[in-house]
Amino acid sequence: MSQKNETLSLFLAAVITIGLIFGGLWFFMGRWAQLNKPVANQSENNNPKDAISVPKPIETGKTSNTISKCDVPNLPEGTFNYGGSTTWAPIRKDVDSVLQSQCSQFILRYTQPPSGESGSGTGIRMLIDNQLAFSQSSRSVKAEENAEAKQKGFSFKEIPVAIDGIAIAVNLNLNIPGLTVAQLKDIYTGKITNWQQVGGPNLPITVYSRSKEAGGTVEFFVENILNKENFGANVSYINTTTEAVRKVAASPGGIYYASAPEVVPQCMIKSLPLGRTSGQFVPPYQEPFVPPSECPTKRNQLNTQAFRSGDYAITRNLFVIVKQNSQTDQQAGEAYANWLLTPQGQELIQKAGFVKIK
Repeated sequence: MSQKNETLSLFLAAVITIGLIFGGLWFFMGRWAQLNKPVANQSENNNPKDAISVPKPIETGKTSNTISKCDVPNLPEGTFNYGGSTTWAPIRKDVDSVLQSQCSQFILRYTQPPSGESGSGTGIRMLIDNQLAFSQSSRSVKAEENAEAKQKGFSFKEIPVAIDGIAIAVNLNLNIPGLTVAQLKDIYTGKITNWQQVGGPNLPITVYSRSKEAGGTVEFFVENILNKENFGANVSYINTTTEAVRKVAASPGGIYYASAPEVVPQCMIKSLPLGRTSGQFVPPYQEPFVPPSECPTKRNQLNTQAFRSGDYAITRNLFVIVKQNSQTDQQAGEAYANWLLTPQGQELIQKAGFVKIK
């Protein structure tokens, strides 16, 4: 009897053990399934690899469409040499680069003159000598340049694409409300030599300019401000606007002129209001004037409204100079100029620091 009880106890123990094993397996399998299900969902929805890789093709596609879309009519394929005015440097950097990214088949190669300094005049000279396809100029073509071109069998077409102003830089500490164009002329021809003669302090005027050979800005200044008179013996010549700005900043009586985008935002100097008559001065910057203490966090901005309306006394157009020769060079220059006149081109020109012409 005791043997039977022992056998029964062993049998029950085995059954219970097997039941516990199967029960434990069932519990852990169920628990594993519950835990595994959220992990699978997390892998499907929130995997960092998927989160990054899904937007990338969309983003790349958008960028590709924006950059590679070339909607410039009559744009030829090939490499085209161009150059000229130093005033155009911000446009070459910030505007032309966009055209290059959109129209990779149209390659622009900036070309320095074989001798002398870059400038509007040398750019037109290089056009006449067939060294450029088209050029960029801060002044109009001269009659003698047109005559020389006609001797070579073509004429020039100038296409205005932007508005620029000439700004007058003076030392930050100079206390003067402004200058008339006539006074500016007298300063640069040597008739006025002290700031006291124009309502300022008793302080000699230190006059700076680039040389006549430097480019279109100087030529424009001589033609339109000096009325073709020569610079006075008091003028000191420098090579670049960067050098001139430093000299004016260090000279209490210093004065210099240059393209407005090169002068107005500067922190080291200030630009003077100009007027056609005394007492009616218009600043080349948007008022209120940003003092040096706030620069460079904030900078003075161009007075675009006064430039466009002509209220500011010294403004000019920037031109693309195109050969009229019925060849690919003419096609390239006209297509380039027409792109600059599109809404996109004009917005980019404004961002580069100039004023839209349309």
